[in-house]
Amino acid sequence: MRIKSIDTVTLKIPFGDLYDGPRAKRRGWTEFDTLLLRIETEDGLVGWGEAFAYSCASAVRAAVHDMIAPLAIGRDTSDIPALNRDLQKELHIWGRYGITIFALSGLDIALWDIAGKRAGKSLSALLGRRRGHVPAYASLVRYGGAEPIATMTQKAVAEGYGDVKLHEVTYQAIAAARAVGPHIRITTDVNCGWSLAEAEELLPKMRDLDLFWVEEPIFPPEDYETLAALRRRFGVPLSAGENACTATEFRRLIAALDYPQPSVIKVGGVSEFLAVARLAGVAEKTLMPHSPYFGPGYWATLQLAAHLEHVGLFEFLYVRPEAFSGHDIPLPQQGHIAIPDMPGIGFVPDEDVLRRYRVA
Repeated sequence: MRIKSIDTVTLKIPFGDLYDGPRAKRRGWTEFDTLLLRIETEDGLVGWGEAFAYSCASAVRAAVHDMIAPLAIGRDTSDIPALNRDLQKELHIWGRYGITIFALSGLDIALWDIAGKRAGKSLSALLGRRRGHVPAYASLVRYGGAEPIATMTQKAVAEGYGDVKLHEVTYQAIAAARAVGPHIRITTDVNCGWSLAEAEELLPKMRDLDLFWVEEPIFPPEDYETLAALRRRFGVPLSAGENACTATEFRRLIAALDYPQPSVIKVGGVSEFLAVARLAGVAEKTLMPHSPYFGPGYWATLQLAAHLEHVGLFEFLYVRPEAFSGHDIPLPQQGHIAIPDMPGIGFVPDEDVLRRYRVA
């Protein structure tokens, strides 16, 4: 069946963190920029996708309408990976990274949503295998101070999480979480914040703290040779991949890492995520998907986790959104998320939320 229309909804939804202790209000990132794609086929089926849009929603929206839609409308959807690859080829002059692939990711997710709905199956069942729940970890925002880090780590553990991820870059901050006890696994996402010299100084300390992994320790994130060398030299498990687009890039990345981290709304959608998973399976690596979002990308990642046996943990961003763009979002309970068995990815938009928080 062919694509009839491609529409977008841009949302800006505020969120707060869960810490209520004595400190100044956290500055910086306080709103989710979310770009939803609504795809309708000629037989009237509607699918929903999400394109990465944090601080770049207007650019990604323009890419959807000006670059993707003119090429995709009227195209047959019976082979989604082939259509994805054809569009990548037609758009390659603008690069197979960043904005272009973010936009294409949203289209691809929506088409897989439609495929599941057409078959009357959840995406995981459509792909051939599903499990009913997945373990999750609490992914904390960056706090900086030892007191809020320890408090939030303890809070997550009390709610049943056995894994907590920080976004901290100093030894003191990371050690504050480890001080909660040896019974939990701690990771930290450095967001490329260390120089090579800082990584060489801090990785032995991360080993002493028994970190489960260190994520994107250096810039640039695609310096895979240096990542591999750091991993060999210091014996600290490393992860990366949220900024890698397409399976082609992961083919270079996977050997340097312990835990590849594709993001379905950045990597090229479900089709590219599945291609990355095949590479990870051959390399016997466990995927730890990047998923700090709450729209269709959240739902699609859950379905992929239900399908793929070598997905380890689901990343749950440990914050309090003012609203969710979809009805009945499955949230972690005692460190696990029950995965709905609904047609497609399971996302049903909350039209009231879309009206209240829509900006374009």
